[in-house]
Amino acid sequence: MKIATFNINGVKARIDGLLHWLQDSAPDVAILQEIKSVDEGFPRDLIADLGYNVETHGQKGFNGVAILSKLPLEDVSRGLPGDDTDEQARWIEATVVGEKAVKICGLYLPNGNPAPGPKYDYKLAWMERLRARAQALLASEMPALMAGDYNIIPQAEDAARPKAWRDDALFRLDSRAAWRRVQNLGFTEAFRARTHGGGHYSFWDYQAGAFDKNDGIRIDHFLLTPQCADLLSDCWIEKDLRAREKPSDHVPVWVDLAA
Repeated sequence: MKIATFNINGVKARIDGLLHWLQDSAPDVAILQEIKSVDEGFPRDLIADLGYNVETHGQKGFNGVAILSKLPLEDVSRGLPGDDTDEQARWIEATVVGEKAVKICGLYLPNGNPAPGPKYDYKLAWMERLRARAQALLASEMPALMAGDYNIIPQAEDAARPKAWRDDALFRLDSRAAWRRVQNLGFTEAFRARTHGGGHYSFWDYQAGAFDKNDGIRIDHFLLTPQCADLLSDCWIEKDLRAREKPSDHVPVWVDLAA
């Protein structure tokens, strides 16, 4: 089962690029972030015509997440538990039924800038709710993963210029500590389980020739439960998509599971 996470940065503006990618790269499951569309406005028919089941959790003009799957989707739920007042569309989960059932959790973690401030407080509170949901996933003892745009640079080697990000909400010490509290529950960070060292990024700014200079950051991640990590065959970043076309300022990150 090949699964990709992709911050599409506006599905309506980039629908042609998304459709080309789905046809050419053909993920079994695609987890999208920043769809920036309400559910009823999402171009689901165009995607369904390519053989995908489509589930969305949308919001007008901002945020929004989706799961596209060639395999059946069951037990779909929307919204990260823990705060009934939170109206931001940042979490969707479903069970994907292949040779083995895998719980797929798609997330778009808050950016948190400017930091410190209310947006940063929301980011850290959201991550504490994420930790609680992660604990529940572990307790279920089924293969499960949490994937998406985490807006977290885990360590210095995940940025071309880490000093430039020192005071940014993506790299502040409190952000990275919150990430570690989730990962250290017992999750495997799929990319680092397969690839080590710097120079591997999933986001480059559109400005100042950042991509050509490889002046990027790695903020799109897969965290796998032990049962899911046992199924992991590979994890990679589809960097060449940005070289071929510019469907987003992010590129997809993939895992291949024996499921």
